[in-house]
Amino acid sequence: MLDFRLQVFYTVCETLSFNKAAEKLFISQPAVTKHIKELELHFKTTLFNRTNKKVSLTEEGKLVKLYAENVFKQYSQLEFDLNLIKNKTKGKLRLGASTTISQYILPEILAKFHARFPELKISLTNGNSSEIEMLFSQNKIDLGIVEGINKNTDLKYVAFLKDEIVLVGRVHNELLKTDTITVKQLLQLPLITREEGSGTLDIMNAYFKKQKISFKDLHIEMQLGSTEAIKNYLLHSNCLAFLSVFSVQQELINNQLKVIDVKGFDINRTLHYCYPQGQPTALVELFIKFASALR
Repeated sequence: MLDFRLQVFYTVCETLSFNKAAEKLFISQPAVTKHIKELELHFKTTLFNRTNKKVSLTEEGKLVKLYAENVFKQYSQLEFDLNLIKNKTKGKLRLGASTTISQYILPEILAKFHARFPELKISLTNGNSSEIEMLFSQNKIDLGIVEGINKNTDLKYVAFLKDEIVLVGRVHNELLKTDTITVKQLLQLPLITREEGSGTLDIMNAYFKKQKISFKDLHIEMQLGSTEAIKNYLLHSNCLAFLSVFSVQQELINNQLKVIDVKGFDINRTLHYCYPQGQPTALVELFIKFASALR
């Protein structure tokens, strides 16, 4: 077992509250105080500032937190490696994925992964690409899978899957006389886009800039926070939207939405795994290898 005092310390770091840490650990608040005091005596320093019922880390506390995170990772790695020796793959893998990936790509992979490794506990957090990358700084995920442009230098990005962005609209769109349009026509049509921070929007911004088209020239009717919301909006309007081809497969099969070809447009992207720089943990490596083998 890990030193319980270190677990208490890290829980206080996460909650910034002795009371909340006590509740989370199912111990009393005085017990939390006792464990923290013992750690401070051991390190001969103060780990937390306590003023006006507020708790914050001292510089020394921040350093201990950094090392504690590494200790927990090493301990998790040790448990995993020992279980591998015993032919049992156990542990917990915390995934974070941007919207398109978590809704339309990962479910099938996760189902097969769980069938192969039933004793592994998996959690999945959903958000846009920027939100997923931020979760690493909060130590809330072990592996991210994102759509956007790679911009966080603290993370390593590894190619996951090729994707295509297509322009779609409802089958009986009253503004379209043909399924092929020019860029000039595109600029006159109403569009729905994802919100700021979305990987899809990042890709679109970069592509239009490359084509020397200002985003300001587009007729953007609305920005919505999810692909599902955009698809439902399209079904009740004459708007169009650029979406991942993975996200509209069912609607294309059901003849609800159709792909509109824009002359000269070919928008492809690579979806990426991301994790902190350095060697990935054994569980992260296992998941990447498993998912890659399915492609």
